[in-house]
Amino acid sequence: MTEFRAKRVYDPPAPDDGVRVLVDRIWPRGMTREQVGAELWAKDLSPSTGLRKWFNHDRSRWEAFQERYFDELDRQPAAVAAILEKARDNDRLTLLFAARDPECNHAKALQTYLRRKADAG
Repeated sequence: MTEFRAKRVYDPPAPDDGVRVLVDRIWPRGMTREQVGAELWAKDLSPSTGLRKWFNHDRSRWEAFQERYFDELDRQPAAVAAILEKARDNDRLTLLFAARDPECNHAKALQTYLRRKADAG
């Protein structure tokens, strides 16, 4: 079973990251492709601009953000299927994000969503 991790893109790549997937809609400021070290840039898995702006990293909106984000992901079956296929082929998938908050961000929510989907089969 694949392990899903979430990691700030500004942290250096590590040998145990497995497949690194950038899940931000916008390229991280000031970073080159080599610095990011992502095998894949999955823009389609990031929240919509409207949802991202509404959330604005406000922890009081975290639960509602996750529900809305999961609804958006449910409407992206091809993108979700592609990342789950990539996960099935690898032991570890690291979701890269640029947000400052390491706990309440879309990559952590996506990690939860993907684990549920992978466990469901």
